[in-house]
Amino acid sequence: MLRWLMIASVVVILDQASKYAAVAMLAGQPPVEVTSFFNLLLVYNRGAAFSFLAGAGGWQRELFTGIAIVASIWIVYLLRRYPQQSLFCLALSLVLGGAIGNVIDRLSIGAVVDFLDFHAFGWHWPAFNVADSAITCGAALLIWDGLRTPAPSEKNP
Repeated sequence: MLRWLMIASVVVILDQASKYAAVAMLAGQPPVEVTSFFNLLLVYNRGAAFSFLAGAGGWQRELFTGIAIVASIWIVYLLRRYPQQSLFCLALSLVLGGAIGNVIDRLSIGAVVDFLDFHAFGWHWPAFNVADSAITCGAALLIWDGLRTPAPSEKNP
């Protein structure tokens, strides 16, 4: 289980370091064009994915923090329960690291720091961060893991 928690820890460290750098470099600055389809843009998201409930009265901070903490506890339980399922545990580790990274933001500043802004043909994808990327990759791996036939070594006894 230690290796899965180490992966989650690396995600948290990369997430927090990148957010620290983004705030230090982008605070009060206009968007920085990196390519014709990618900007660095500092955004404080008080909601969830795609700024869901961002305009609510403030109660959403506790709700999303609580959901992330409960999910993190459940993920640790699953990591202990199914350590032989490598892809499953990798996916859970990415989700865990991302959830913790965003909880740290919610608890420390009341919002999640987003700074990666992709766009094309006048359309902008909502800004996101390393934690969001880890959660998305982890979710995709969970779907893939659920659709594939497990190796004999990964089956439960």
